[in-house]
Amino acid sequence: MTSPLPKNPDGNRENHALMDHLDARSRDVFRHIVENYLETGEPLGSRNLSRVFSEGLSAATIRNVMSDLEHLGLVFAPHTSAGRLPTEMGLRFFVDSFMEIGDLSRDDRRSIDSQVRASGDGRSMDAILTDASQLLSGLTQSAGLVTSAKQDLRLKHIEFVRLEPERALVVIVGENGQVENRIIGLPAGITASSLVEAANYMNAKIAGLTLGEARTQLERLHNETRAELDSLVTRMVDEGVAVWAGAQDRDPGRIIVSGHANLLNDLNAAEDLSRVQQLFDDLEAKDSLIRLLNLAEEGEGVRIFIGAESRLFSQSGSSLVVAPYRDDNQRVIGALGIIGPTRLNYARIVPMIDYTAEVVGKMLRR
Repeated sequence: MTSPLPKNPDGNRENHALMDHLDARSRDVFRHIVENYLETGEPLGSRNLSRVFSEGLSAATIRNVMSDLEHLGLVFAPHTSAGRLPTEMGLRFFVDSFMEIGDLSRDDRRSIDSQVRASGDGRSMDAILTDASQLLSGLTQSAGLVTSAKQDLRLKHIEFVRLEPERALVVIVGENGQVENRIIGLPAGITASSLVEAANYMNAKIAGLTLGEARTQLERLHNETRAELDSLVTRMVDEGVAVWAGAQDRDPGRIIVSGHANLLNDLNAAEDLSRVQQLFDDLEAKDSLIRLLNLAEEGEGVRIFIGAESRLFSQSGSSLVVAPYRDDNQRVIGALGIIGPTRLNYARIVPMIDYTAEVVGKMLRR
């Protein structure tokens, strides 16, 4: 079975309160309105809905029920004398209180396994994540979205190159091949041999360590460092660590988005096109998309954000379904999911994203 959706205690209380206002008939009418919307995108009218009920409810009775649901903020009428559509609040209520999430079909599971595992055979992390984004886009007919956290860079080599009497170039090479160059000021009196000594000390003591590990190591060696090195060389070691920290801080992570064209399907009006254009603009804002990692870290399983619930996409009226993937220590190292219109097949998409995140995490840990 897929992981359960994380529950918001405040949301649970609100849902229980709404349930208390709905009798069995109201719940059935509401459920039919939402399911019709998720299937067709169209409002459901009282006349058509009256044909669904075996007990033969009249259209007038159903209109009264719809009016009560509208008063509760669960549905709305897009046009005069039209049927009803669920509001964003109604969709959230439906997802939390009515939707049943089962396991993936055997075919879907096999498809995800084969595609993700095939992409992982000797290929880079970027290749695996790109394939996962494309896979989710194809399976859901939405935009597939994969983020990876900024890499915990490990130092391979550092060098100080004097450029002028009071300036030097710091060259930092990470174990992943990343190179960071930074020009820094030199303290008065520093010699070429002091620069070499500072670099040699760092390469000997903290090469292969992450920034956090290096800081811990240097703190542990604090007294030893001061005893072995003079004050100018010690200062250069500190400068090297500062440049290294800056290199990591400027790495916000990676964003891979696939299937933009899927968001152009089923556009019915100019306002729909405007909404999708706003969404495209949001998807290009890389710094904002990195916040998806924070959203994923707040819950254990798949999270659903409908419309205004996600500040990131609130203006475009879209839904975001996202799950984290983890490393060997169960630390969140990225998130994947889909973004699309609020009319999504959530019951199918949630277990699909959950399982894909599980498989991608396993592949990256190999």
